[in-house]
Amino acid sequence: MQRQRHRSRIAGLAPLICTGLAVIAGHAGAAAASEIDTLLFGSLDAGGDTFLTVGAKAGLTSLAQEGFAALASVGGGRRAEHGADNARTRYTVAAAALGGYQWFFDWGVVAAYAGPEIAREMLVAGPQLDVRPTRLGLRLHGEVWARPTEATLLQASAVAGSARDSLWARLAWGYRLWETYLGPEAALYADGTGYAKWSLGLHGTDFALGGYSFRASAGLQSETGRGRACPYVTLSVWSPL
Repeated sequence: MQRQRHRSRIAGLAPLICTGLAVIAGHAGAAAASEIDTLLFGSLDAGGDTFLTVGAKAGLTSLAQEGFAALASVGGGRRAEHGADNARTRYTVAAAALGGYQWFFDWGVVAAYAGPEIAREMLVAGPQLDVRPTRLGLRLHGEVWARPTEATLLQASAVAGSARDSLWARLAWGYRLWETYLGPEAALYADGTGYAKWSLGLHGTDFALGGYSFRASAGLQSETGRGRACPYVTLSVWSPL
């Protein structure tokens, strides 16, 4: 009974770190396994750059069971850059619709998704405005949620997209205190513009308020073109529909 309850909680966690850029956050079901067939989620990443993502995941049967699932997300954000001539701001809007499968094991859950993505960017440098063409591409999304012990959780996520030649990856470990996993995390993002960022911090995953579950992260982030590391925070929220 206890093992089945842990497997249901890991299954709920799997969808959120997605994406694209991501994202790319954890999920845990607050309702019974038979009730979790659609999950709504959102995440806000704020540091040297800012990105907001909202989306949904739906399973053909239940998200707490092995089987096919669909994942859709849309997001937008901005970041400051130092161009060849002067400083500029890049605004991005991106969306994706993915299909995939999640496998259940005694030690955890593995999920893989693939599907089309679309991205549009705009560069602003003073009075100059440069709207880039819309780009279509393929997005690949993989997740592993493993339980090395009954009280620990190891999570790895990776999202790669060809619309912006981007790659995002995150690795986190957590120890369960009460109903929340606390521990370190590390993440990497890079895209075809030559921009890259690395982050290292602490996270608290799967704490609930009312009918919603949350993940909060904070730490230091280093970016291309920035001399010093800066703080970052991430907040993700999800709830079964």
